[in-house]
Order: sequence, then structure tokens, then C-alpha cells
Amino acid sequence: MSGASRIDWRSRAGGPLRGELTVPGDKSVSHRALMLGSIAQGTTRIRGFLEGEDTRATAAVMAQLGVRIEAPSDGERIVHGVGLDGLRGSPQPLDCGNAGTGMRLLAGLLAGQRFDSTLIGDASLSRRPMRRVTEPLARMGARIDTRDGLPPLIIHGGRRLHGIRYELPVASAQVKSALLLAGLYAEGVTEVIEPHPTRDYTERMLAAFGWPIDFSPGHARLEGGHALHAVDVDVPADFSSAAFFLVAASLVPGSELRLRAVGLNPRRIGLLHALRLMGADIRIEHERSSGGEPVGDLVVRHAPLRGIELPEALVPDMIDEFPAFFIAAAVARGTTVVRGVAELRVKESDRLAAMAAGLRALGIAVEESPDGAVIHGGALHGGRIDSRGDHRIAMSFAIAGLVADGEVSIEDCANVATSFPGFVDLANGCGFALQTCV
Repeated sequence: MSGASRIDWRSRAGGPLRGELTVPGDKSVSHRALMLGSIAQGTTRIRGFLEGEDTRATAAVMAQLGVRIEAPSDGERIVHGVGLDGLRGSPQPLDCGNAGTGMRLLAGLLAGQRFDSTLIGDASLSRRPMRRVTEPLARMGARIDTRDGLPPLIIHGGRRLHGIRYELPVASAQVKSALLLAGLYAEGVTEVIEPHPTRDYTERMLAAFGWPIDFSPGHARLEGGHALHAVDVDVPADFSSAAFFLVAASLVPGSELRLRAVGLNPRRIGLLHALRLMGADIRIEHERSSGGEPVGDLVVRHAPLRGIELPEALVPDMIDEFPAFFIAAAVARGTTVVRGVAELRVKESDRLAAMAAGLRALGIAVEESPDGAVIHGGALHGGRIDSRGDHRIAMSFAIAGLVADGEVSIEDCANVATSFPGFVDLANGCGFALQTCV
């Protein structure tokens, strides 16, 4: 969030967490619904849209590319699709803000257009590596210039794309999705194979919009030359946003929360499985399907947690939830071992280093390795945390303040608005004691 005012938080212990909450809509689904609705034939109505800065940045980019997008109310968008070949080039750079998902997916979508495009972002996004997207796109025939692998991305139009078979060296839903979006414009078949299955939002939504696609865990295959047809999209509540409350209610004695209509995509709920392995009391009620996505209410009660050796098979399905998981591990009885999470070092911040440093500042012993950490559970003390401008780091240490023996001050929290607008009000409404300092 370039130029944002400085916002700090103070978090301290309160009472039990109670109530029923609806967290904001799923960011991943919101991004994809905007993009596919824009290049579909017809009008797509999106309900439950996440009113965050990341998704609004993607909406602004699509509008800049000639798509009319209406916002009749909060959480609602009406996207007037222009068809697969109806986007128009913009002489101005396309600003993705802080949205890594937006930039990577747009790189795939724009690689097959007739016009040139430049994707830029804020200071944080401008430090995030893009070669793992640009290199396989180049194999498809795209030409994308970068600043030594970093944004901005200068995408040259008028390139003839061809389908490829690509085995991802590191599992990534963003890279997979970028290649599939480019594959819509490519001649022949685009096939992506993953070392571990990742979330399949793009595959499910392409199928919902009528594009023939074959997919199964760890594999996706489509052919160019078809069309997308508009559908209505109901965005489920974001599991990544729900995650902070799942951890918080598990840790604070006497707590019981119900989180309504949370998206339960099997490739997204690794944290749920991990917390249950630690002894968490979380159950799913009212399971149903919404727009091809599984949805349910999550009911979480306080339970004593124990340290675990986290199965590496869960890592791809909880990569965004690790900051919150680290707080759970810090409070759990015993030792938690995490491996295979080098991906955390190239998120909005180096999340592995940021969480290790923050936990040490609160009195927790952490042994950090290049791709993991050993966390020795214990008593959290008060202290000062540098969130490094990373929204998930900030929200995770807000949880720590609930169970620390002193106040936890969290610096540089403005970017929480990128993914979870209204977090402070929602958190305080169910029992947090979180104060904002501007």
C-alpha cells in the first residue's frame, strides 16, 4: 500500500472469544471471478466479493483494460464481459498494488493479448520474484521483460502462444493458474503437473464458465480455442481470514466461535487438519456446495494444543496460514517441527524470518532453518513486533496478545486492509482487546 499512513496495533488479553462471525469473501475466488468474468461472453454477477485493496486493484486493472465493472453495493460486482479477445490495451501501467496473486495471474492472461502491457506494484510487491511465472510463459512463446526477475513486468503483445506440458518445480497455485490462463490463448494443449496438489480454484471456475478442462489433484489440462460464458459467482467466506479466529479461539480459555459459510476447498484447509492434529476442537456444520465450491460453518472451541511434527503433505494446502499456525505452535505444549516451507521466504515478507524474530521477541525459543523451523512451545510475554508491512504477520501477532502476559505492540499494520478490511472491528466484536494507534 504505497504511501499509506502508519498504523500500529496494541493487543492484550481480554475475555473468552464468543459469537458468530462472517469473515470477508475469499480473495482467491474474488480475483479469478473478476478476470474470467471480464473475458467471458455476457454479464457475470459476483456476490460476496472481497472489498479489499488487492481485489479492488484487480478490478481497477480490468476496468483499465476496457471492461465495465459496476459496484451496486458492498460485496457485489457486475462484470460486463468483453469476450476472450475484447480487452483493450492501456497506455498507462497497470497497478496491482500489493496483490501478488493479481500480478501473476494477469501475467498469464495478458501474455496472449495483441497489445503491450506493463504490470507494476507497490514497494512490497516490487520485491517479489516473478521468474517462476515468466520463465514457463516464455516457453509458451510469451515475451516478458523484468527487472532482474522482479516487477515491473513488461509484457509484449502480439505473440503467438503454444501449449506446453510443464512440471512445476515448486507447487504453486498462482503459477499453475497463470499458465492455464495463458493456455486459453494458446494453440494446442496446455498441461500443468504439480509436485504436490495445490488449490484448484482456477480449474473449478474455468469449468463453471464453460471451458472444457480436465483436472485432478496435482494435474490440469486444457486446450485453446473455446469460449467462456458468464455465470453468477457466490464467493465463499475466506478460509485464510477464518484461520486467525480458528487459532485465537483454540488458544483462549472459554472461547467458542461459529464462522459462517467458510470456503472448504480441499486444497485450502491444511491448517484445519494441522490444528486437529494438535488437539484443536473444530467441527464442520451445514456443509453444502456454492458455485462448485464446498462451504460450511466452522465451530471452534478452546482446547489445549500439543506440539507436532507437521506432515509435509499439508504444507501446500496451508501456505498462507503459516503465520497463524506459528502462534498456535508457540502456545502448544511441547515442540513443533516444520519443514518444506521455503516458499514462506518470498511472500509479502520473509514470513519465516519475521515469525521467528517476532516469537523470540515474545520469549519463545525458535530454531530457524532455510526451509523450516523448530518452535518450542512456552509462555508468551509482552513485547514489540515489526510486522514488516505484512498483513498476515500483523494479524497473527494480534492473536499472540490475547494469551501473552503483557501487551504486544505490533508495528506497521496498514497493509491489513489489502486482504481483511474491518479486521479490528470484527476481532474486537468477538472479544479481542485490540487498539489501533495512528
